[in-house]
Amino acid sequence: MAEPFHSYDIRGVYGDTLTDELALKIGKAFVKFLNCKEVTVGFDMRTSSKNIFEALSKGITSMGANITCIELCSTPMLYFAARNSESAIMITASHNPGKYNGLKLCSKNCMPISWDTGIEEIEKIVQENNFQESEKKGTIKTINVLDDFYEHNIKFLDNKLKISSETQRLLKIVVDFGNGMAGYSFTNVIKKAKENGMLKNIEFTYMFEEPDGTFPNHEANPLKMENVKDLQNKVKELNADLGIALDGDADRCMFIDETGEYISADKITALIGGELAKEKPGCTIMYDLRSTKAVKEFVEENKGITKMCRVGHAFIKKQMRENDAVFAGELSGHFYYKDSFFTESSIITSFFLINLLTNSKQNISDMIKPLNRYFASGEINFEIEDKDGKMKEIKEKFNDAQILEMDGVSVIYNEFWFNVRASNTEPVLRLNLEADTKKLMEEKLKLISNIIEN
Repeated sequence: MAEPFHSYDIRGVYGDTLTDELALKIGKAFVKFLNCKEVTVGFDMRTSSKNIFEALSKGITSMGANITCIELCSTPMLYFAARNSESAIMITASHNPGKYNGLKLCSKNCMPISWDTGIEEIEKIVQENNFQESEKKGTIKTINVLDDFYEHNIKFLDNKLKISSETQRLLKIVVDFGNGMAGYSFTNVIKKAKENGMLKNIEFTYMFEEPDGTFPNHEANPLKMENVKDLQNKVKELNADLGIALDGDADRCMFIDETGEYISADKITALIGGELAKEKPGCTIMYDLRSTKAVKEFVEENKGITKMCRVGHAFIKKQMRENDAVFAGELSGHFYYKDSFFTESSIITSFFLINLLTNSKQNISDMIKPLNRYFASGEINFEIEDKDGKMKEIKEKFNDAQILEMDGVSVIYNEFWFNVRASNTEPVLRLNLEADTKKLMEEKLKLISNIIEN
C-alpha cells in the first residue's frame, strides 16, 4: 500500500499526499467499486475538509451517484445518518494534526471498508484512472440529522436522569473536546437534554469546545498523556467526579477519575461489559487482544460471554456482527454498541458512566479498583525494519508458551502475557505486556525489549 491508502482508511497531508485531484478520483473509484447509487457524506471542521468534499462530490456525481450530505458532523453522526444507507464516506483525519485529512469509507449499513475489503481495489482503480462517467449526473441533497441523532443517543440515558429530582446524586463532569467535532455533536446533545429537563443533576464544565481544525490548544488525541494534562488539572481544581477526553472526530473517548488519574480504556470496557452482562446474562462482550485479563474475568463473573478480537474497527465490527456481540471495547478508546448499528459512540459511552455514577454512592475510582488486578506496560513502540523476521524470532524463543497469531504474535503464560504487533504504516513493532506482579512485569519487559531491540 502507498500513501495515503492505509489499512483502515485513506489519510495523508492535505496538499501533499492527499490532494483535491486525488479526492475527485477517489470519489469516482468508490462509486465504480461499489456500483452504488447513493452515498451519505459528512465532514469535520478541518480547514481542508470543505475543499475535499467539493472535489469528492464532483467525482461521485460524475459517475451518476447521488449524495446525501449532512455537512459538518462527527463520525458517530455520519454513522447514524448512514445506518440504512447503501454507502458512506466521512471526511476526517480523526486525531491527526491539522495538516492531515482523510476519508473513512463504508459500504451498506456502516460496514467499514478496510484494505482487505476494498481500499486496495479502490487504490488500483484510482491508479488505472479509467472511468466511464455517467451521462446523467448525480445530485446533492443536504439534510440535518442533529434532532434525530439526539433522540437516538438519549435512549441510552438512565430513566432517572430524564426527570428532575432533588434526591439524585449531584455530579460535576469536565469535558475536554480538544477543539474537535464533539464540541458540536456532544454539546448539542447535552444542551437539548437540558432544555428537555434532563440531566438536572449534572454540572458540565467544557474545555476547548469550539471546533477548530488548527487545534490551537493541544492535539485531539487523548491517548497521549500530554494531551490530557489540562483536563486532569481541571478535574482536580473543580473536585469533579469525572473527566472526559475526546478525539478529533469524536469516535473515541478516554476518562479521568475524580483524583485526576487516567483510566485505561480496557478497564472501561470491563466496567461497561460487566454492567451489560448483569442486564443480559449470556450476552457476548468483545475486547481487543491488548486488553487486561481483568476484562474477561470481570465480564464472566457477571455472567457474560467474552470473545477476544483483533485490533482495528473494521475487524471488530465484522466480528461483532458474526458473534452478535452487544458491546466491544478497544484499548484505543473505541467503544462499540450493537444497539448503535455496531458502531462506536463517545456520547453513549459517557452516558454509561454517568448512569453508573448516578446510581451508585461510589466514585469512579472505587468502581475501577476491583479491575486493578494486574500490572501492564502500556503500549511501547520499537523501530524495527524486519518486522516479520523479529516476530518469527519471538515465536521461536517462546515456543513453550501458548501462541496466538490473531493479530501479530501473542505469547501467553500463566503469570504473564505479551503481544507484539506490526504497524501497518511504519517500520514499528508495538509491544503490550501484562504480569501478575509489578516486579515480574518489569523483569519481562526488560527481557522482551532486549530481544526486540537486539
